[in-house]
Amino acid sequence: MDNKELVLKAAGELFGDKDPSAVDRWVSPDYRQHSALIGDGPEALRGLVADLPEGFHYELARVIADDDLVALHGVYHGFGPEPLVAFDLFRVENGKLAEHWDALTPVVRETVSGRSQTDGRSFGGDTEHSRALVSEFAQRVLQDADYSVLTDYISTETYLQHNPEAADGLAGFGAAAAKWAGEGKNLVYKTIHKAVAEGDLVLLQSEGEFGEPVAYWDLFRVENGRIVEHWDVITPIPASLPHTNGLF
Repeated sequence: MDNKELVLKAAGELFGDKDPSAVDRWVSPDYRQHSALIGDGPEALRGLVADLPEGFHYELARVIADDDLVALHGVYHGFGPEPLVAFDLFRVENGKLAEHWDALTPVVRETVSGRSQTDGRSFGGDTEHSRALVSEFAQRVLQDADYSVLTDYISTETYLQHNPEAADGLAGFGAAAAKWAGEGKNLVYKTIHKAVAEGDLVLLQSEGEFGEPVAYWDLFRVENGRIVEHWDVITPIPASLPHTNGLF
C-alpha cells in the first residue's frame, strides 16, 4: 500500500465510517496536529471522531501524493451549520499518519466565475516541471510582487478560477485583487512553507497577510508550461492555538 492509498484508507475509516478504533490502526503514537480544531496525539483525534454528529460526511474532490506528504481537497458536511471546503495535508511515517495540517472555509453557493470551490479535473503531467514552474512563480510573483512577469507563469488564454470572488482570466483576478485592495486586503505572501506536487497539480502552503495574518493554501494546475487553473482557501491565523506546533 503506497502513501496515497494509506491516507485514503485511513480517512475513509476515520471520517467515512466514523470509527474511533481506526486511530489505533492508522495513527502514530507521536501524531502531531497543526489544526486549530484539536490538540496533538491520537487520543485527541479519537475524541473528535467519536463526537462526529449524525449525518456528517466528507466529499473528496482530489488527492495529491508527494513522497511522504498526501493532500486531500474536498468538502466536509456536518462540522457546522454550513459545509466547509478543506485542504488536509498528512505526513506519513512508517505506515502511520504522523502529522496533519488543514485549512477550512465555508462553501460559497454562488461564485463570480460560476465554478465551485472544488470542481475541475487533473490531466496529468511532469511533476517536477510543474513544481519548478509554480515554485518560481511563488517566489517572483507572490513573494516579490513582481507582476511584470505574471504572464511568464499564468496563461493569457486560459485561467480557470475557483476563488469565489474572482472571475476567470487574468482580468478577472485583477479585478478581484483591486476590490480586495480597496477593502484593505492586499495579497501579501511572506513565506512559502510547502509545495506539494503530483503531475499537473501543485499545492502551496504559505503564510502572509490579507488584511490580517493568514495562511494561504493555493492549488494550481499547470498545462503547456503555464498555470491554467487555481483553487484556494485563505484562513486567518488564530492568535493562540490549543497546542504549540503552530499552523505550519
